[in-house]
Amino acid sequence: MNRIIQLTIAVSLLTACSLSSLADPAQPTSVALNRIAVDQPMPPPDWALLERELLRANTAACEEFFGRYFDERGYLMCVERWGGDDGPDDAMENCNDWPLLHALGASPSVLRMYKKAWEGHLRQYTEARTTEVPIARDGMYYKEFPVMFDWVHNGEGLSVFSLQGLSDPGNDHFQKRVKRFAGFYMNEDPGAPNYDPKHKIIRSMFNGSRGPLLRKATGLDWAGDPIEIKNRFHLGHGEESYEQMVAHFKDYNDIVGDHPQNLLTTSLALNAYMLTGDDKYRDWLLEYVGAWRQRMLQNDGIIPSNIGLDGTIGGAAGGKWYGGVYGWGFTVVVPQDGSLANRNTVHLGFTGFMNAYFLTGDDRWLEPWRRQNDLVNSQGKMIDGQWKVPRMHGDQSWYHFQPGHFDYGSMEIFYLSMKPNDLRRLRSSDDDDPGTKRFRREDGWLRFLLGNNPGHPVDVLRADFASIRERVKGMRADKTTPDTRLADDPMRYNPCSVRSLIPLMLGGIHPGHRGAILHCRLRYFDPVRHRAGIPDDVAALVEKLTADEVVVTLVNVNQIEPRRVIVQAGGYAEHQFITAVSGGQTVAIDAPTVEVRLAPGAGEQLTFRMKRYTNRPTLSLPWDQP
Repeated sequence: MNRIIQLTIAVSLLTACSLSSLADPAQPTSVALNRIAVDQPMPPPDWALLERELLRANTAACEEFFGRYFDERGYLMCVERWGGDDGPDDAMENCNDWPLLHALGASPSVLRMYKKAWEGHLRQYTEARTTEVPIARDGMYYKEFPVMFDWVHNGEGLSVFSLQGLSDPGNDHFQKRVKRFAGFYMNEDPGAPNYDPKHKIIRSMFNGSRGPLLRKATGLDWAGDPIEIKNRFHLGHGEESYEQMVAHFKDYNDIVGDHPQNLLTTSLALNAYMLTGDDKYRDWLLEYVGAWRQRMLQNDGIIPSNIGLDGTIGGAAGGKWYGGVYGWGFTVVVPQDGSLANRNTVHLGFTGFMNAYFLTGDDRWLEPWRRQNDLVNSQGKMIDGQWKVPRMHGDQSWYHFQPGHFDYGSMEIFYLSMKPNDLRRLRSSDDDDPGTKRFRREDGWLRFLLGNNPGHPVDVLRADFASIRERVKGMRADKTTPDTRLADDPMRYNPCSVRSLIPLMLGGIHPGHRGAILHCRLRYFDPVRHRAGIPDDVAALVEKLTADEVVVTLVNVNQIEPRRVIVQAGGYAEHQFITAVSGGQTVAIDAPTVEVRLAPGAGEQLTFRMKRYTNRPTLSLPWDQP
């Protein structure tokens, strides 16, 4: 039986009066009907008109961007390079957020463009080879995946792919790749023995389709082949010569063993699980994240930044739990000016814990990160009259003290848990007045959800329009040519601007650009065109979120034609609707999806009661769900 439960509320005034005579007037009336029909006229709110126009403006800008920087094969018109300065990952980053844009309801052209770019860049960087860097001499991609590199970069390059399943889960190429890519980390490919199941580690920071790199990395491995720089390219790190490029990475040596950023690989297994339902992917994910959770507990509550090949904390970094590249103690010299740069990426590991929580709804995956934040903050002290907390740890204990709290993951923890205590953690005392409280991050949206910032939707939607305008202006002024352009150069002009739409329409948080999935409370589908995304003329505004409730206003801005929209509980049907309240009527649903019919020019605020993280998540579109 199809999981879409269609609920009709088409209650005339006479019927409503009859029902009210049989029920307690102080309580909503429960009615078992079969479709939610919204007939109440609603003049189009400003936010609704802005949402519709923002989807249209994003599409037009992305079409111009694609025509400017990609050729007819889907190749990015640039100089192909390997490395941490510029490499294969940067090519697809030029289409960051395009899968989200389409899944929100933008034109089908957005889906066609980013798929063409994805297919094109796979061929482009399989053909591209290094001459000096050993690991990429036979192609930068092998089996359509990076041969071996760190997950700061692998995750960036997979951000578009990891979200393709929101709109296109039935694509045959996508399905094969999801399973193949996850298999690289489950030892299903004998040429890619990345995972050690005995010690539950990924064996190197450099890993991929050709397996792990089990030697020290060199500046050449990171920087790529020699290249002309002066008067030709402008590098993102500010290097002025190839020698400075190599010097930038000269201390990036200790990559053997596991690092928290490898937890980004779990998004591959999660997508494979949501596609296939095969428990092996879920089991591997929970096993690997579970091992890291145990290491945090063993290391006095702090996640270590190196695990040796023997499974010991700090085992490949001289016994130092804070050692290794991108570790707690990873401070390097900037070659251009001799200054010090602190490059600690252990916080990227939280993505794996989010994935585990997404599968289980179990707070044991969040609690270690709350405790870690508390422990680091407990090391704070007054410096020059200002309270500061550390961000790094080395041989001489904690260092790199900065103003503000250490709060990596705090917003995400609150979003997942919806616990009042986690909301309080997002607030900090003002130094001048300890009695006042303010949100540290995402304050505009949180205050809006709490009913204290009614102008927020219009303000942030207008900001996204400004972003599109400025990026298109920059693109049109861009004087680079394909032979003076690196893969990451167009990225600054990528016009896709959906930062406002994800929280406002979906009640979600942006997944970032590290290959993560989408966490949201609601998604929308067009039952007429059988596609992901909100139908034409329909707009949505999530106005309240609690642990078991979401309040959303749906409106049809078309004054002539009705519209139908499928509303789904969660990005991947991981939640379950229990009831809906519409027009004073409470209707039993007990399903992950519901269809709403909107009369011409109609709109209404709907309150859904729900259970979160109770269903097996799936990439299947609503009409394909069992």
